[in-house]
Amino acid sequence: LDALAADDGAAYGQLERASAELEVGLRDAAAAADCPVHITRVGSMLCPFFVNRAGDRVRDYADATACRTDRYSVFFGAMLDAGIMLAPSAYEAWFVSTAHDADAIHQTLTAARQAFALAAEVEPQPAAD
Repeated sequence: LDALAADDGAAYGQLERASAELEVGLRDAAAAADCPVHITRVGSMLCPFFVNRAGDRVRDYADATACRTDRYSVFFGAMLDAGIMLAPSAYEAWFVSTAHDADAIHQTLTAARQAFALAAEVEPQPAAD
């Protein structure tokens, strides 16, 4: 908190750069795996939503609940297996902190490439009759 309170704003700049790098890297990794996601980000808080089709956006509760939580579950498990601890719910935000240096972002993105590929393999469940 002392670093955030400093007048020079260096900590906030670090948070913005790391968060932006993570956001762009996640988008690129998901696109490479052909796994549609919509990533929302405000400052150092972000949330990937596993949408049904590329270009789908999440703007409200109905959009969020229409997302592929089955894919998030696979993604979460693969990330955990790679040593990356995320929020277990598809509806929870991720928080980047000043402890997340360039190496941590790189490790997260490396793990995400494989995790998105696994999530993309999850077939939709048939609709209940």
